[in-house]
Amino acid sequence: MEEEKCLIGRQPILDRNEGLVAYELLFRSAGAESAAVEDASYATASVIVNALTGFGIEDILGKHKGFINMELELLMDDSLNILPREQVVIELLETLRVTPELVGRCRFLKENGFTLALDDHEYNPAYHELYGIVDIVKVDLMQTPLHKLEEMVKPFSRYPLQLLAEKVETQEEFRRCLELGFDLFQGYYFAKPAVMEKKRLDDSGSTLLKLMRLLSEDAELAEIEKTFRGNAGLTYKLLLLVNSVGIGTRSKIETVRHAIAILGRQQIKRWVQLALFATDDHRGMENPLVDMAAVRASLMESLAGCHRVLKGRHDSAEKAFMTGILSILEKVYDIPMDEVVRNLNLSEDVRGALTSRQGGLGRLLHVAELLEQLEFRHLGSHLEEMGVSLEDVLESQKRAFTWRKGMA
Repeated sequence: MEEEKCLIGRQPILDRNEGLVAYELLFRSAGAESAAVEDASYATASVIVNALTGFGIEDILGKHKGFINMELELLMDDSLNILPREQVVIELLETLRVTPELVGRCRFLKENGFTLALDDHEYNPAYHELYGIVDIVKVDLMQTPLHKLEEMVKPFSRYPLQLLAEKVETQEEFRRCLELGFDLFQGYYFAKPAVMEKKRLDDSGSTLLKLMRLLSEDAELAEIEKTFRGNAGLTYKLLLLVNSVGIGTRSKIETVRHAIAILGRQQIKRWVQLALFATDDHRGMENPLVDMAAVRASLMESLAGCHRVLKGRHDSAEKAFMTGILSILEKVYDIPMDEVVRNLNLSEDVRGALTSRQGGLGRLLHVAELLEQLEFRHLGSHLEEMGVSLEDVLESQKRAFTWRKGMA
């Protein structure tokens, strides 16, 4: 198992307010074209080993919980004790057969602090004892269509458990599950911004775009401060974000000038970029789009240092980070990418990457998108062309998760 290269996929799990509360950790063997594995226990063990030793569970999850699939062999094994029980949710696969041994093991794990979930589940009286033990039941909307959902989930109201809707792909499905009392949600509706309901860029968003341009052009500090003063609410939100960063000082940042002095323009620029996804949003930094933007941008920044062409350019890392941020912006706000590019007066290489995936930055962006979707069929050829090894990708992914954790 030590020789097997494994990438960890994370799919966000949200609460009723669409705030990020957990991830499902997904196994992908390097070079595999799909999630299919012959030995499910091996796959799960690989996820655990990579999470604990290859990445670090805290870096992958931050303060959130992590859902991990469990086959019977691993579920019954004492090796589970290595897991941080306060942070791991054990998913019991739908293939498990209810036996006295399984019920007893689940009761033991629950009494010892683990959170348990039933995966891809439909109500079945045979699971009565388990319903009284598990904390979460995951309902697959692909298996249970909306018109049958209410009838299927009604019996669960007798038990002290939460319902998680998975494979939520439309706003209609999300709203119906809210009406039926679901507590948690997972699916492409949340993970892929392309299908999210778009919103207009408000005054705060427009101000942020202006700030991005000023910072990129190394404008005078007085001009940057003046822009902030024109939007008190935005100033407050940005200072909240900056104050959340560990910067090795006990003093609170109270002014924009102080923030720039302590963190430097580059870090302020990044917070402005990420604030675009949290503007006028009650979720703030728990917005899954902030999470996606932060990880994508940091991953691209790190990979730029490995790219055979980009690594020789002094500003390639900074450009890669900005490209990652802006690539998601079009999917969130009702503005075309050409307009975003024009308003920010971006360089030709960043412009080409964003509009048509051209050049080294465009290839990096494409690789980041493939990794997010766990699509590895063509990944190898792209990496070879860029001179990037799988070890580079793994290390860059680890750095991206770590950087995102530092923003929480």
